[in-house]
Amino acid sequence: MLKTEADVLKAIRQDKWMMEVLGAAARLQLPDFCISAGFVRSKVWDVQLGYTRRTPLPDVDVVYFDASDTDEVTEKKYENMLLQMLPDVPWSVKNQARMHEVNRMPAFRDTEHAIACYPETATSIGVTFEVGKLRLLAPYGVEDLLACRIAPTPLYVKGASYHPIYLKRVKQKNWQRLWPHVRVEDK
Repeated sequence: MLKTEADVLKAIRQDKWMMEVLGAAARLQLPDFCISAGFVRSKVWDVQLGYTRRTPLPDVDVVYFDASDTDEVTEKKYENMLLQMLPDVPWSVKNQARMHEVNRMPAFRDTEHAIACYPETATSIGVTFEVGKLRLLAPYGVEDLLACRIAPTPLYVKGASYHPIYLKRVKQKNWQRLWPHVRVEDK
């Protein structure tokens, strides 16, 4: 059972596949990069619920921030480079310097700010691999993640203009199908 941010990092460090994926992404030397969302969340929930097999991921979200090149073609180039390294990984590469336009939001300052604008606290998480060391980006901490709790981030709380997006995602993702102990909150 994971209880702290250090426990999360240790679980990732001990997962050979996750370290291989992080290593491949790090080799691209993308500015301000991490692998976010389900890559970390699914690992934590699998451990918390005692799963011995990895829950399959629909994608591995490599996010970075480069305001000097916001062309989507560049992202596809990086995805192809990653596919050359690890062809069985469902890579998704997104430059957060342009994603605010896609999501119709104010501009993001950096990758951590972009992650803070994800809909759910347990998804607002990322891990990066810098100079052989893992670092977690967790703008809302890891409490909800460790508790297997889905709650809206501040932009998506009840009454906020983005709240319907949170509700729609919770319904579409149906995380409780894969992890029955997950609790969904609607603050």
